[in-house]
Amino acid sequence: MTKRIHDLVPPHIRALAPYVPGKPIQEVERELKMHPIKLASNENPLGPSPLALAAAQKALADSNRYPDGSGFYVREALAQKHAVPAENIILGAGSTELIDLAARIMLTRSDCGVASHGSFPLYYIAIRAAGARLLEIPLRNYAFDLDSIARNLPPDAKIVYLANPNNPTGTMFTADELDSFLARVPETVLVVVDEAYFEYVERPDYSRSIAVAQRRRNVIVLRTFSKVYGLAGLRIGYGIGPADLLNEMNKLRGPFNTSGVAQSAALAALEDAEHVRRSVESNRAGLAQLCAGLKSLAVQFVPSFANFLLVEFGRDAEPVSEELLTRGVIVRPMRWMGLPSAIRVSVGTPEENKKFLDSLALVRDTTPRESQPSIRQFLEGDSRDI
Repeated sequence: MTKRIHDLVPPHIRALAPYVPGKPIQEVERELKMHPIKLASNENPLGPSPLALAAAQKALADSNRYPDGSGFYVREALAQKHAVPAENIILGAGSTELIDLAARIMLTRSDCGVASHGSFPLYYIAIRAAGARLLEIPLRNYAFDLDSIARNLPPDAKIVYLANPNNPTGTMFTADELDSFLARVPETVLVVVDEAYFEYVERPDYSRSIAVAQRRRNVIVLRTFSKVYGLAGLRIGYGIGPADLLNEMNKLRGPFNTSGVAQSAALAALEDAEHVRRSVESNRAGLAQLCAGLKSLAVQFVPSFANFLLVEFGRDAEPVSEELLTRGVIVRPMRWMGLPSAIRVSVGTPEENKKFLDSLALVRDTTPRESQPSIRQFLEGDSRDI
């Protein structure tokens, strides 16, 4: 029998489940003939940095030119901001590209990559796409169980992904906890610390990861312009780590992986302290509004240090998210992340938060109440070696 071209794709690639993006506003408008609010993708409800927007518009005039492949000026600005050499910084098309590149430089089919069940799915995809074995360590109390990861790290492990705060649970680990974890991890294992929501955390014991990345040879810290700076649509993020390791990643990244528009916007956004301040304050107030509203509805949620909440229903949450959608509220059902009894809701504007809470009050008692495993069962189960 003649093979189809599809059959020649390596089995480990065909077995991948694709990343599921949040439902776009335009799609809901077409289907339901209404303008919805989107609280599904952890975007900044205040929009882009105004300074970044102006810089991006100006940069469009040079769109006939290829961008600076090294992102020289953005890396220089980041180097000054974080007090690190520019050679220790790499730009990516969002931090998601760097998640993939880290796996590609570290893993072969004989290696193991480690992530946690109940965390960002692109970690699993990156490990499996490299043909490596995936070991998933369960979360504990909705957070990374750093002790369990260190204790169960197999000899063939070459990379560990940690999100701080974690997506989708919003939990965090402290700087001291990371130090204790790294002291137990061999220097032959690359630890990727994904801090996409760094700016939203307002605790002094949260992170000193940049200093750690400067001190150790096996740590890369990822940051992004997608969240607090409001540039998710422009796809630009960065990593900070050992220069020799970043040089290997640079061999695989696209030569023009960040556009000139994105670089100009990012450079201006770094100067827009006022937008960052407003965004953090808006998020703090929005979290308080959502938490108070959910408590009044007697709906469980996981306390969050990011710009979203994991909301738990103790039963299949798909009908809840579908009902909310019919009312023009887009949230993220978590079945695809292995958490079928939960949804994730992003912090919106005060008006958007109120619409979500009002809509939830109307739909939560009209959806089926089949018995479902609780989120805790999913997050505290046995390790899964895949």
